[in-house]
Amino acid sequence: MSVLFKYDSRLGLPLPTIHGSWDELDKGNQEQALSKWETIRGTIPDRVKDIEHQIELVHDQLTSEEDFERSCELNLEMAELASIINDLWIWFRITPALSSTAA
Repeated sequence: MSVLFKYDSRLGLPLPTIHGSWDELDKGNQEQALSKWETIRGTIPDRVKDIEHQIELVHDQLTSEEDFERSCELNLEMAELASIINDLWIWFRITPALSSTAA
């Protein structure tokens, strides 16, 4: 059993994938995975801040855009960026629970 971290290009960070169940991992592997995840997780607020800045830039373009099709594209871009932020906050809240046998 192991935990692998695979880079997600949409979110811009590696995400954990547990092969097997968390409870089947030995304590050392659990601690190693938690340590790595906490390091990655700590970068999420800065990533969100960067994406919020991107949304502001797109919004500024949108306010002066007169072409309807381009306005739709900009709205879609803002929606996708907002969706990424939402997914990042979901991942930010995820912390694998240590099993009672590993405590």
